[in-house]
Amino acid sequence: MRRKRRNHSPEFKAKVALAACQGDLTMAELVKKFDVHANQVSDWKRQLLNGAADVFGKGAQKSDADEETIEQLHAKIGRLTMENDFLERGLVKIHGPKGKR
Repeated sequence: MRRKRRNHSPEFKAKVALAACQGDLTMAELVKKFDVHANQVSDWKRQLLNGAADVFGKGAQKSDADEETIEQLHAKIGRLTMENDFLERGLVKIHGPKGKR
């Protein structure tokens, strides 16, 4: 019988991957301790090792650029909302309230 699909949090994945990287426990012990498949442990370990350089390098710089992009998008949303409201008021003046023809 198959087990119901589970979603693991990023914190749990990091914990398992770090334990795998430390090498204190064998793969069988990790599988038993964290109750996940060995392939999953290996995948998370590989992902951790591949992405570790981003923590100290470009990844830290990306967050600053992301914040700037988010601010620009929020400003654009505000402008578009104002335009939408303006145009809606104009339509109401021309055609009357919504739903009436």
